[in-house]
Amino acid sequence: LDGFTAGVYVAMMMAQIDVLRAAGHSYSEIVNESVIEAVDSLCPYMHYKGVSFMVDNCSRTARLGSRKWAPRFDYLLEQNAFTAVDADAVQADQLLDDFLNNPVHDAVDVCRTLRPSVDISVEAPSSVKEKIVA
Repeated sequence: LDGFTAGVYVAMMMAQIDVLRAAGHSYSEIVNESVIEAVDSLCPYMHYKGVSFMVDNCSRTARLGSRKWAPRFDYLLEQNAFTAVDADAVQADQLLDDFLNNPVHDAVDVCRTLRPSVDISVEAPSSVKEKIVA
């Protein structure tokens, strides 16, 4: 697991949570759609089949949306976020504090108690080439 990639993934998830909260969505909806669905189904599925396979098998609306927005997010990450990290312009301590003190964690705890645990197991070999980081 690459720490930088994991940090970008969590940052994107937290940004989505903040945007949805600012738009008036309830914490239960945010947690279910942004956190639980990603962790319980999307991540294992993407690991097993890859992102391209998942996108190709989504609804037409989701497929077109992901293909429209992916290059824009990629550009913003490469031109803004990654260069800010490289230039040491990111206030990591403040971001970590914001993450740890975000009220969504309390909502995740409550939502977690209201649903059974889900264990998705994939028996076939993964189509994703894994990078081992020592």
